[in-house]
Amino acid sequence: MAASVTATSAPVLIGGIVAWEGIFSAAELDAIEQYGDGLAHENAGLVADIASHDRLRKTKVAWVERDSRTEAWYLRLEEIVLHLNNQYFRFDLSGLAQFQHAVYDVSDGGYFDWHKDYGRDPSNRSLEPRKLTMSVQLTDPSHYEGCELQIRAGNQIDIAPKSRGTIVAFPANVLHRVTPIVSGTRKSLVAWAFGPDFR
Repeated sequence: MAASVTATSAPVLIGGIVAWEGIFSAAELDAIEQYGDGLAHENAGLVADIASHDRLRKTKVAWVERDSRTEAWYLRLEEIVLHLNNQYFRFDLSGLAQFQHAVYDVSDGGYFDWHKDYGRDPSNRSLEPRKLTMSVQLTDPSHYEGCELQIRAGNQIDIAPKSRGTIVAFPANVLHRVTPIVSGTRKSLVAWAFGPDFR
């Protein structure tokens, strides 16, 4: 049974992605962004330790601990996962992984080339793999250029909406990228739902 989620609009299927606006209020988005800005960011790593790391990704990230300050956001994203999974994906899911606050800044030439999120964390092989990826757009699109989230679930490239607060969800085993930022700064909150391996 789908969880009850309060939103100003319904989710929309765009090619291989699902986009949903109106989940978070402007005040909630401001609070998430302010919290994220206060975290210690570092250069993003990759699950696979490869020599060409810098050719694949340039992003600043910080991990969002689940605690009393962030519990409401985790609960909201859990409701969203339940709703979207019930309506669109039908995956066997177990829970949410730790959130990531990602920052793409023109001073770093931020981008993330084609990749998939599906897989296990090599530092803890007992964890189930990521199966569903969600990105919450924190930045108003007027504050940056470029930096499109693109998903290739089939024979075409789907471009995620950029409206602030939009949640974009897609299977973690499909190719996606963030194109190079041209100006400004783009911030997002990224979440993954994990579960038993696909069979």
